[in-house]
Amino acid sequence: MNEDIWIIIPAYNEEKNIGKVIDKTKEYVKNIIVADDGSRDDTARIAKEKDVIVLKHIVNLGKGAVLKTGCEYALKKGAKIIIAIDADGQHDPAEIPKFIDAIKEDNDIVFGYREFTKEMPFVLKIGNLFINGVSSLLFGIKIKDTQCGYRAFTADAYKNIKWEAQDYYVESEMIINAGKKKLKYKEVPIQTIYQDRYKGTIFIDGIKIVLKMIGWKITRW
Repeated sequence: MNEDIWIIIPAYNEEKNIGKVIDKTKEYVKNIIVADDGSRDDTARIAKEKDVIVLKHIVNLGKGAVLKTGCEYALKKGAKIIIAIDADGQHDPAEIPKFIDAIKEDNDIVFGYREFTKEMPFVLKIGNLFINGVSSLLFGIKIKDTQCGYRAFTADAYKNIKWEAQDYYVESEMIINAGKKKLKYKEVPIQTIYQDRYKGTIFIDGIKIVLKMIGWKITRW
C-alpha cells in the first residue's frame, strides 16, 4: 500500500460505526487517522483497538477544526495525498481507489458527489441544491454536491485550500479557496448511503453556510 496516502476520518460519537469504517478502509490504505472531536462515547477507544492513529480533542470544536487537526498531523508524517471520509458509514471506503486514480490524473482536489436518489432525504436534497446554486452564483464554482465531505487533495493543494471554519462550513470554504486559487479539480460520483436520514447539514446549518458565503463574497473575494 502507498505510504504517501493518508485517510482522515473526522468522528464525533460514532461508536456504532467507526469500527466497521476502519476495517473496510484498511483494505485500501495503510495510514489511517481517526480525528475524534471530543466524543463522549467509546469512539476513541474502539479506534485505538483497531490499531490506527487516534487524535482526540478534549472538547467538541466542530468538523472543520478536527479535520484540520488530522490533516496537519498527516502532513508532518509526509502525506502526499489526503482523503477525508466520514465516520458514520455514509461514505463507502470501497470507493477510495476512485479518488486516488482521479488525483493521479494530475488533479489538485477531487470532490465526491452523491446522486440525487430516493434514498436522499427531501430536506437534505433541497438544502444541497440551494447551497450549490448560491455557491455557483457567488463564486462561479459549479460543484454538484458542495456539502459532500468525501474528498481527496494533494499536500500542495491543502496549503491553498486551508480553511478557517471550525464547523460544517469547511466544505464550502474548501471549494471557495480551490476556486480562488484556480486549482484543478475533478468530481467523482459516490454511492448515496444514509445510516441516519437526518444527520449532516441541517436546515439551520444551511442558512449559516449561505450567510457566511455572502459575507465572504463581500469582504474577501
